Amino acid sequence: MIKIPTKVLLVDDEKDFIEMLSLRLKEVGEKITVAYSGQEALDTLEKDNIDVVILDIKMPGMDGIETLREIKKQFPLVEVIMLTGHGSTETAVEGMKLGAFDYLMKPADFDDLTLKLEGARKRKDEQEERIRKAEAKLLVRKSGGIFS
Repeated sequence: MIKIPTKVLLVDDEKDFIEMLSLRLKEVGEKITVAYSGQEALDTLEKDNIDVVILDIKMPGMDGIETLREIKKQFPLVEVIMLTGHGSTETAVEGMKLGAFDYLMKPADFDDLTLKLEGARKRKDEQEERIRKAEAKLLVRKSGGIFS
């Protein structure tokens, strides 16, 4: 079976971490874009079609929670996996309440990360499919159910 790459945006202010994770995800066939701040992530989402954001919670300036709020407001179908290296499960739970798909503690186990990434991509695909079906039903209703 051919794997369709997930378009992933990695957001973290730690450049070494992003480079290492980016390489590992590319090795397993994902399409990776990187951002080093919350604002850069939002700018990237404006111009690129992204499936899943892997977002660090602790960043200078706009932190991960603020960034998550904006992502969910502007791009509600984009799934977000929160990363925290500070043992702050309370903040990660807050992120889940705000719409994050899941969270991982840094350093994250790569297998756990890829499983969560797969789940997030699946949820995004399912949401998009439900929207397509609803739009098709609406179109049929508006046309009276007859296509010419």
